[in-house]
Amino acid sequence: MSRWKEERRRDFYYKEAKKLGYRARSAFKLIEIQQRFGIIKRGDRIIDLGASPGGWSQVALEYSNGKVIGIDILPVKKLNGLIFIKGDATSEDTKEKVKEELGDEKVDVVLSDLSPNLSGNRYLDQARSFWLCMKALEYVDDFLREGGRFVCKGFEGSDLDEFLKEVRKRFKIVRKFSPRASKKRSREVYIIAIGKRSS
Repeated sequence: MSRWKEERRRDFYYKEAKKLGYRARSAFKLIEIQQRFGIIKRGDRIIDLGASPGGWSQVALEYSNGKVIGIDILPVKKLNGLIFIKGDATSEDTKEKVKEELGDEKVDVVLSDLSPNLSGNRYLDQARSFWLCMKALEYVDDFLREGGRFVCKGFEGSDLDEFLKEVRKRFKIVRKFSPRASKKRSREVYIIAIGKRSS
């Protein structure tokens, strides 16, 4: 068995996800964020960027029982209640599909667990992550209602401060949070933003 498979087999969150029927261990990151910050309310309309394999969408549906639109290049197996758009979240074509789905509606929450394909080069990975974070912020600008909430994965590094500045321009409360479910050696961090300012 490869080291990666062996580590995963021993991973508490991986085993819990299997046991509880979540599609990915990352579901527990959003559960922790929800328990700490109460990001999702009943009836919320939610966009989930980087949805595959569906762990965050499952949690979003459980807490909101509302409309959840998941977006990813990779497929998501059928999930009751999820409106899935297969496409690149960074492309204008995909945003057009979201506009068609929402009509004049705005959403209450934008979630982004988008991550670059990690190269192992810390600076390159940070730069790619920053670009994805800025693309997620475009969904905030285009689709999030005033007073809405935003969760976005980033990586620790100099670019993160630049991204935080942009988020603070748009939201009243902004926090950094590292869930226990993140792997110990990971440099990932989640930006939690509450109360979108009027534009």
